[in-house]
Amino acid sequence: MLFFIVLALLNGVLIGASRTINGQLSTRAGAFRASVWNHVVGFVFLSAVLLVLRTWPDLTDVPVAAYAGGVFGALFVAVNSHVFPRLGAMSASVLVISGQVLSAVVIDCVQQGRLPSLVRLAGVALVLLGLGLPLLKARRRRGEAEGRLSDDPPQSPGGAAPQR
Repeated sequence: MLFFIVLALLNGVLIGASRTINGQLSTRAGAFRASVWNHVVGFVFLSAVLLVLRTWPDLTDVPVAAYAGGVFGALFVAVNSHVFPRLGAMSASVLVISGQVLSAVVIDCVQQGRLPSLVRLAGVALVLLGLGLPLLKARRRRGEAEGRLSDDPPQSPGGAAPQR
């Protein structure tokens, strides 16, 4: 089990690095061109791996709906390539992961044919809250950099806070 946990963490590191690299490429070539390069290089790499392993997938045994994953994957790369340099790696990652958590709840509901338990909903809420904390901290830091705290009352033109 530890192997799979480490593998999942390593995958997350690689995804973060990949999104950052593609985001930089998208600022030069555009999001869709960056996505094309990502997928062309990935296709060549995976083809080489399959040739070395002497195995090739049977494309006739794949349901047509399964090809939607390729479309979603291409859109994922293109959209991330566009938003990463604009939102920053942390904000973009937090938003992507939040979307994944929410869609996982919906997928589980559909596959299991029932609503999630209160414990699961509470867990999702805690995860989303945890994911959102860096965004809240960044917003507060931006407010401080602008010379004010978002919680401070607005200043009147004379400099004193208005009476409440």
